[in-house]
Amino acid sequence: MNIYRSTASYFRRHSGLLTVSAAIAVCGFFFPMDAVNQIAAGQPPPYWAYVVNPPEPPGASAKPPDNTSVHVPDSAATFTVAQTQDFFAPPDWHPADHPPMPKIVATGRAPEVFACGYCHLPNGQGRPENASLAGLPAPYIVQQMADFKSGLRKSSEPKHGPTTAMIGVATKANDDEIQTAAKYFSALKPRPWIRVVETDTVPKTHVAGWMLVVNHSAKNDSEKMELIGRRIIETPENLERTELRDDHSGFIAYVPRGSLKKGEALVKTGGDGKTVPCSACHGPDLKGLDKAPPLAGRSPSYIVRQLYDIQSGARHGVATQVMTSTVTKLTIGDMVAIAAYTASLKP
Repeated sequence: MNIYRSTASYFRRHSGLLTVSAAIAVCGFFFPMDAVNQIAAGQPPPYWAYVVNPPEPPGASAKPPDNTSVHVPDSAATFTVAQTQDFFAPPDWHPADHPPMPKIVATGRAPEVFACGYCHLPNGQGRPENASLAGLPAPYIVQQMADFKSGLRKSSEPKHGPTTAMIGVATKANDDEIQTAAKYFSALKPRPWIRVVETDTVPKTHVAGWMLVVNHSAKNDSEKMELIGRRIIETPENLERTELRDDHSGFIAYVPRGSLKKGEALVKTGGDGKTVPCSACHGPDLKGLDKAPPLAGRSPSYIVRQLYDIQSGARHGVATQVMTSTVTKLTIGDMVAIAAYTASLKP
């Protein structure tokens, strides 16, 4: 069972969803000059944060729907594999966990707007390749959709499919749909979702479904493990449940040893002028303040992407203007540390 090929096949069949991405690629994905200089200076987008699916092999074709019935723990529901892959009717394994989903979250608006609950899950927890929306201020969500629509929010990696899809949704969703979805997700309470582990070595992974997946086919330790280096390796705790879009199955984030202490110093003190304390905008417990989003317990891959996108100039909407000066001096190592520490906090 594998949802990843079906996702790529859908994008090929509905190429209109990728129009924005194609336009960006054709135009050279213009960055501000300082972003070009930064990338040229040796700090390109880290592949492990901007995971890009490999191209499908020549001759690959869509498989017929898999009507095998499947279940997940702690749920009385039954779906077929094909139903778990439906962009316009994603499975809701645990309906008692959340209020009734509005139509735009539960089914979207075919064929243009995916159900929000497909990518971000019915409980809003999201996955490493996208954003956790649970508990975000509704005005913040609305503003981000406006930034996607206006071109103020892009990705530093133009091949990053989830961002491309999000831009496609933003340009087609109407104001009522956006307001309704924002109200729904902002009312949800975020739950612990990421288990952070400091380590020197990590399981070897490969790219599948816009995220990193552990190589279970490895035969010995040398094939199974590798040094983590200056990376965050975020991967499902249980791949099968993640494939079935079980919103009770979270993720594990391996981070370099010492990251939490370094990240705590940067977050709390600014690291001797390297940045500024995050609590000034995001609250003393980093659980959000006014229109500023919470940082505690969020995907570290996502946090690194946002820090990098703001630094590169790919993301420069109204809500991020205050962040521009705070990220200027950050290295990838600093971003890793900040993201590791914030992900380790209780949301």
